[in-house]
Amino acid sequence: MAVVRLAHGKVSALDIELCDAIVEALAGIGAGDARAVVITGTGPAFSAGVDLFRVTAGGEAYVRAFLPRMDALFRAVLTCPKPVVAAVNGHAIAGGCILAAACDHRIMARGNGRIGVPELLVGVPFPALPLSIMRARVPASAIRRLVNSGDTVLPDEALTVGLVDEICDPDALMAQALAVATTLAAIPALSFALTKQAFVQPVLDQVASLAGVDAGVARAWADPAIHQAIAGYLERTVRRK
Repeated sequence: MAVVRLAHGKVSALDIELCDAIVEALAGIGAGDARAVVITGTGPAFSAGVDLFRVTAGGEAYVRAFLPRMDALFRAVLTCPKPVVAAVNGHAIAGGCILAAACDHRIMARGNGRIGVPELLVGVPFPALPLSIMRARVPASAIRRLVNSGDTVLPDEALTVGLVDEICDPDALMAQALAVATTLAAIPALSFALTKQAFVQPVLDQVASLAGVDAGVARAWADPAIHQAIAGYLERTVRRK
């Protein structure tokens, strides 16, 4: 069994370096003997999502380098032929929520951790792959409200709306994640991989059909006006805490 533990800064915010490191780790696991993988975080956060400070500081050049890395991260998790279990130990916000959603099974620790996709509150549009992952994981009755409101929710509500598959006590989180991973790993590897591919292919097909929209999303992420909106969000939230 392999464990990938995010420990990048205070809240494991997604940047070029973290995305590359996770993709590299998953590539090694995919080629190795481990039958399944658990992804978890450190301290109070699973991942707080995209490092927005890096986006505003780096501007267009950083965004154009970062977005393909983020896409590669989500694809690596989504298409890993081995079972991938998310042990969501705390806050899983925006890209952190999508990272968990890309896994085959999501377990969240009870407590004050929040999970959700506040991208529109931040002021950025969803790239096609993250949005398609969320649409595949969360029931249609909930997904539009969660996306448009930007609400982040506590574990009990996350279970109710389908953002996670189960919740458990924090002290039992890793044991439960490893137990689920062990159960999934007991399935013949080829049977699991082919069935997972059948689940994943419609998501990838939808992403391909949205290529034109996605090009516009990439331009928007690089737009100075969007960066001003991000800076305003950070001023209203992070910097006041």
